[in-house]
Amino acid sequence: MRIELKRFLFPVVLLVTSTTLLACSATREYKQPDVQLPAAYRGSSPAAPAIRADSALAAMPYRSFFTDPALRELIEGAVAENIDLQVALKNIDFARQTLNSAKLGNLPTVSLGVTASQSRPSDNGSKARAAGDKTLDEYIASGSASWEADIWGKIRSRKSAALAGYLKTGEAAKAIHTRLVADVAAGYYNLLMLDEQLLSSQKNLALADTTLRMIRLQYDAGQLTTLAVQQQEASRESIALSLPVIEQKIAAQENALSILSGKMPASIHRQRALFTIKFTDDLSAGIPVSLLQNRSDVRAAELAVREAYANTGEAKANLYPSLTLSAQGGVDALSASRWFTFPGSLFSFVQGAVVQPVFQHGELRAKYEQSKIKQQQSELEFKRSLLKAVAEVSDALVAIEKIKSEEVIAARRLATLQSAVANAGMLFNSGMATYLEVILAQTNALQAELTLADIRRQHLVALSELYRSLGGGWQ
Repeated sequence: MRIELKRFLFPVVLLVTSTTLLACSATREYKQPDVQLPAAYRGSSPAAPAIRADSALAAMPYRSFFTDPALRELIEGAVAENIDLQVALKNIDFARQTLNSAKLGNLPTVSLGVTASQSRPSDNGSKARAAGDKTLDEYIASGSASWEADIWGKIRSRKSAALAGYLKTGEAAKAIHTRLVADVAAGYYNLLMLDEQLLSSQKNLALADTTLRMIRLQYDAGQLTTLAVQQQEASRESIALSLPVIEQKIAAQENALSILSGKMPASIHRQRALFTIKFTDDLSAGIPVSLLQNRSDVRAAELAVREAYANTGEAKANLYPSLTLSAQGGVDALSASRWFTFPGSLFSFVQGAVVQPVFQHGELRAKYEQSKIKQQQSELEFKRSLLKAVAEVSDALVAIEKIKSEEVIAARRLATLQSAVANAGMLFNSGMATYLEVILAQTNALQAELTLADIRRQHLVALSELYRSLGGGWQ
């Protein structure tokens, strides 16, 4: 009776002990690193309404933010086929498998096995004398289970790290998505700018041809020297020389957009001209603290801190004793005919083990100290990502504000120079202006057109960069 009581009390004591120890933990509760963010972005308008407009802008789908149908179609193709984004999605699948494995960490490990062995002990061996034979057979069919009690939160830390790693890969994919949308938009606007510059150069080439015919007529009439003809021919060839350069840039930009879309290099369809795209500048940037929720890369950096924090907890828990419960049972016989003879072939084994690491060449302590360093590094990376995010929004706000002023000035300058070209042509025909003045007016007007097209491109790119830097573009 006493033996049966001991058999009953042993597993009960192990269960109660393990349950009590489970309340212990070597890890601390996660706390987000403290980063002092400014109340407003540098470059934001003081008169902007104090609302969470950045949240609304960040949550706006790119189909609503970008009004050009051709650009929306291009972005959709890039989102579906971009290689970098597909790799990021595969990283999510990989991390999901790690998470699924970590979720099963509290379950016991179970194994089944069947063993049939034959050995020939030495003639003087104890097994040979006991068996009375030259060979010794043994047949075992058993099942075993082993369960480690999560005393210090080691398994919980491992699960937390796996979860943070899984979520981090998801946020990283969103960040790639956001950057991809912005890059496609920037490339598309650059393509429209090149189209505009090519059109301006072609119109100015036609104007230069007209001026050259006029100068040749006056040369034939003896009113001008051959130097005037040569000067205009050189000016005309300078404009013609720019055409293949722009066409080469157009082809290169189309190839780059094709690669972003995961396709072979090909021409890019566009419906609108650069100056026909409608946009609005009255976008409130809101407050910097919202970047913690809106920016995928910032969230990924914080999840990296969570992951490192959990890894530190696991490394610390490895320094403390571990409690493992093991059980094994099955049938065992020295001959196949008696293998499944019950109850004589039955055997069982139950064991509880507490193991305290004592000396492992300092490996566990070193790993714990390394994990703390990794945690500190991740916290610094998180702070740097926040600083970078705030700076990107500020840069976009300042760029939009200054480019608006530049565009007004450039448009006014272009109108003046275009008027000067018309006046120079009339004055030249009436003999009141020299051919050099005509050439200079045409050259200045062409350069002003090219500059205005580039400023408009910068304006559109700055708007899309503000949209990206606030966290929009992945929805």
